[in-house]
Amino acid sequence: MITVTKPFFPPIEDYQKYIVKIWENQWLTNRGNLVVELEDKLKSYLGINNVIVMTNGTLPLHIALSALAKGGEVITTPFSYVATTSSIVWEKCTPIFVDIHPEYLTIDETKIEAAITPRTTTILATHVYGNPCNVEIIEEIAKKHNLKVIYDAAHCFGVTYKGTSVFNYGDVSTCSFHATKLFHTAEGGAVFSQDEELHNQMFFGHNFGHNGPHEYFGIGTNAKISELQSAMGLSVLPYMSDILDSRRRICELYDSFFDNENFTKLKIREETKWNYCYYPLIFKSEKKLLQTQQVLNENNIFPRRYFYPSLANLPYVEQKSLTITDDISSRILCLPLYYDLTLEDVEVISKLILNVNS
Repeated sequence: MITVTKPFFPPIEDYQKYIVKIWENQWLTNRGNLVVELEDKLKSYLGINNVIVMTNGTLPLHIALSALAKGGEVITTPFSYVATTSSIVWEKCTPIFVDIHPEYLTIDETKIEAAITPRTTTILATHVYGNPCNVEIIEEIAKKHNLKVIYDAAHCFGVTYKGTSVFNYGDVSTCSFHATKLFHTAEGGAVFSQDEELHNQMFFGHNFGHNGPHEYFGIGTNAKISELQSAMGLSVLPYMSDILDSRRRICELYDSFFDNENFTKLKIREETKWNYCYYPLIFKSEKKLLQTQQVLNENNIFPRRYFYPSLANLPYVEQKSLTITDDISSRILCLPLYYDLTLEDVEVISKLILNVNS
């Protein structure tokens, strides 16, 4: 069976080396040595100043929204994973959906200002499939209207834009370290901010609000990552070059098959060093997509309709029709892509797709 994605497993000996340290230290959680080591190595690898690793990729969104959105309206994208919108609603804020760019698939920055009202506090935009938003224009809009900017950068590990980590943009960026991501801690995530005061606020927020053992900075939750998760991250990080090289070769081979008028591919924003995290393919019609998916499934190959449906159609939001998002989400399919997917399998997948769409 070929699935849409698959976790990277480092050599078991690498993981066991860290497990031995955990047993020696007798420390499983509450920011042990491995958590601190992982954060230090991530700062060095990514070229960033601050990072707080957490137990999953959704809690960083909650903590950032709690700190910045203040229960107001949050301008956001309908083309993202459900966690983006559900976090807004969970934090008692109101999502205001703006349509996406037809090529980059990120929020259409030219439509943001029209959505701003006196209740708007924040822009929460997603870097889609590792493809950055137009961060310069979004920053201009935010400064003009005194808004905060949060980037859901769940797919952006290792992505740089104009020579700097994409995590350095916005007031806050978040990332997922879920098992299926390029870099993972089995389950995990992180929050990034260059503002020291905000960084400290989110640090307290991910640890119940503790400011020392007996004082509290403010309200917080438990988002702390464990030593076991950190051990996995420390075991995976040394293999990032191999992981990226493998995924690049797979994407290049897919590109060679789908360079024709029957398909549209994601346009990567200029001056971006991409990370090959997903291979989305846009079909001529939803009918063709569904026919293709059926044929692939019959051959034990399982791509994913990601992102589908539009988040503006969720049952717990004010539903809204958005022309480009509704169209793209109905026609986009993410093809299998993971470290040890063979090029022979990529060829089989591609030829099956071409046969349906010839």
